[in-house]
Amino acid sequence: MTRCFGLILAGGQARRMGGVAKPLIEVGGAPILEHVVRRLAPQCLRLALNANGDPARYAAFHLPIVPDEVEGFAGPLAGVLAGLDHVAANFPDVPLMLSVPADTPFVPLDLAARLASARAAAKAEIAVAKSADRVHHAVALWPVALREPLRHALVKEDLRKVSGFIERYANTLVDWSDAPYDPFFNVNRPEDVEQAERIVASLPPQRS
Repeated sequence: MTRCFGLILAGGQARRMGGVAKPLIEVGGAPILEHVVRRLAPQCLRLALNANGDPARYAAFHLPIVPDEVEGFAGPLAGVLAGLDHVAANFPDVPLMLSVPADTPFVPLDLAARLASARAAAKAEIAVAKSADRVHHAVALWPVALREPLRHALVKEDLRKVSGFIERYANTLVDWSDAPYDPFFNVNRPEDVEQAERIVASLPPQRS
């Protein structure tokens, strides 16, 4: 297990899904969030969920709920900041945080290990996942020490692009194959649910 905290980002407004909480949409007989938790939990010391609105929606998952502190749905960076603050306040000896969107049910089982290894090898501050020539900036391993610079960028500079913040620091990309499916496939639109169902059907059963 990599010595990192895991943050699942569910703070968006889900406009393309009609406002439905995407993590609660069922795929393969289980909520998408359940798939994410099963894959992420063995890789991290602890998990938390970044979510706004009624936290009772996620009570069944027994995860700490960490809402955005920056107002106005400032995007994934606000969620990352909330997570970094949570780690700093509650787990001061944990130096790194892994962020993963809550609508990606197939995140790799070696995600934390490969990001941490690449970060160390490159002497980088941030390690970011990539697949199929696409960089997934919200799937990243962050040093908790960057929380104050991130707060300044969000609050004082009104920075909203995750890539814009990452580019300020030494970073490294870690590439995953997209065969037989993209491990960072995300359920963003109603038609994506059908594709996710097909992927689940092709996988071996997950252990409880």
